[in-house]
Amino acid sequence: MDVRLTEDQALLRRSIREFAEAEIKPHVREWDAAQHFPSDLLPKLADLGLMGIQFSSEYGGSGMSAVDYCICLEEIARVDPSISLSLAAHNGLGAAHIARFGNDAQKRRFLEPLASGKRLAAWGLTEPGSGSDAVAMKTTAVAEGNCWVLNGSKAFITHGATADTMVVMAVTDKAKGNKGISAFIVERGTAGFLAGKKEDKLGMRASETTEVIFQNCRIPRAHLIGEEGQGFLQTLRVLDAGRIGIAALSVGLAQGAYEAARSYAFQRKQFGRPIGTFQSIRWKLVDNAARVEAARLLTYRAAWLKDQGRRTTLESSMAKLYASEIAVRASEDCVQIHGGYGFVKDYPAEKFFRDVKLTTIGEGTSEVQRLVIARQLLAH
Repeated sequence: MDVRLTEDQALLRRSIREFAEAEIKPHVREWDAAQHFPSDLLPKLADLGLMGIQFSSEYGGSGMSAVDYCICLEEIARVDPSISLSLAAHNGLGAAHIARFGNDAQKRRFLEPLASGKRLAAWGLTEPGSGSDAVAMKTTAVAEGNCWVLNGSKAFITHGATADTMVVMAVTDKAKGNKGISAFIVERGTAGFLAGKKEDKLGMRASETTEVIFQNCRIPRAHLIGEEGQGFLQTLRVLDAGRIGIAALSVGLAQGAYEAARSYAFQRKQFGRPIGTFQSIRWKLVDNAARVEAARLLTYRAAWLKDQGRRTTLESSMAKLYASEIAVRASEDCVQIHGGYGFVKDYPAEKFFRDVKLTTIGEGTSEVQRLVIARQLLAH
């Protein structure tokens, strides 16, 4: 594995960084305060190919690699982790599930408009009573004639109220446990497909999170993804790849927090000199720079293995665990270096601090990542 970026990847990084600085940075506080997901940003993201980053050009995607995907999420998260989170949910969960397990007809109908940015995707796994324990889900899908009828609810769904296309996991045969879970495509506007409570969140506030309710929601038989009973296995594969995306988001957030702290440290003067010249502050900056680079390499390694067609359960969980936890440390140190100014909204430190906590929770908590890693390493 060559850890050096190609010329194309270096250009991609510069292009996404310039876009984030110009189109996102001026609005970060506004979107956060209003808890507003900027739908008018979607066409601009689509113009850059960011709504279909890893999907084949055959289905309207950009055909980029998994490493490219990490670069894109990283650079957006460096400026606003909320927008990066929405991109990760669209690309890495909802649309990715269809791209990986859908048949050609499903890809033509659903993936093409998602990859081109004409539609927005959501992914429904978590429920009020089943988070890490996905097998405990209560949402059901019952076959009736030419339809499946869905009943139940999903919690903490990114784009739950605004997504046009949602992939939903539901129990089709409770007696079979995890082999009785199936995946379905549900379109916005389908009778019985309802948006519930919008969550008032600590952080990532510009990325909408909503409850989703299914009340006798009838969808065509053709909206089953793969075969009946394959949904749980599909979910595990989607999460393997999705965790690489959250790791990349964490790296970008940590990079942004580190840069904000470094910049402030050489602007702020105490005792007649910049606080960045004091050893205690310099060590914080140095340690964070090293940790961010280590997390980046761990993440790119998992992405590179994915690009080789390798299974990445272990590597994805390691990258997600480490990157999210060092991001927490970087954002905490960013607030500390800012002192009192890190506690107010005039500086980016407090937003990084609020946003970062989700990275240790979403797509599998740190505790779950440790369980996954233990199963891979400590099979005895």
